Amino acid sequence: MSAASCPEPTPAERARSVLAAAGSLTVTTHGHRVELIGLHTVDAAARLLVNNLPDGHLAAEPAMAPHGDLTALVEFTDIAPVAVRERVRARLTLGGRLTVLGPKALVFHPARAVLTENDRAAVIGLDDLAHSSPDPLATHEAEMLARLDAAHADTVAPLTRLLPAKQQLGACAVRPLRLDRRGLVLRSQTPDSHHDTRLPFAAAATHPGEAVRQIHILLARATARPRRRRLPTRS
Repeated sequence: MSAASCPEPTPAERARSVLAAAGSLTVTTHGHRVELIGLHTVDAAARLLVNNLPDGHLAAEPAMAPHGDLTALVEFTDIAPVAVRERVRARLTLGGRLTVLGPKALVFHPARAVLTENDRAAVIGLDDLAHSSPDPLATHEAEMLARLDAAHADTVAPLTRLLPAKQQLGACAVRPLRLDRRGLVLRSQTPDSHHDTRLPFAAAATHPGEAVRQIHILLARATARPRRRRLPTRS
């Protein structure tokens, strides 16, 4: 199946995946900025629910804001789980308002969303954000990429044969960068630059087991091709 028939995730899908996998977020209000780790969940409408707030400005400000609504900016940073150059893969910024949900609990209602990847910003419609679903691999991706990288000689090294010739010949290292239901992205690194190449799956995966099978299909394709050079190391 071609890349066109198994396309990349849309910006809205990527944003929902970032929300699903993120363990922390940064909230900026009037003059205050705080990082919250492990305190948020996301509901089906893409609203953020923050519980067990520590005492401080963020816990007190919404109650004192006019009509109980506090304007806020919420930021998420998507970081590659393996060691690659420029590990920040995406930044998701949500603008909206915080309201009190209960004792030490807030709900954030987004009014705008911007996803920044590869120095390009995409404005995401709120309907698209609410109606999109996170990738089924989003909460498993970090562990799966770490396993791929740990088994580099048996997985990533053979897959480099599927890269364009220029990326094969010029790379000093190739690492797994991203995994979603529709494909795997490898990052080819040279001493002073890098290039990302997407290897689309033959069919979209709905759970980690299917993704593993799709990676095996890619490996079968790769091992059927001759090597162009000695495979790069994991520097």
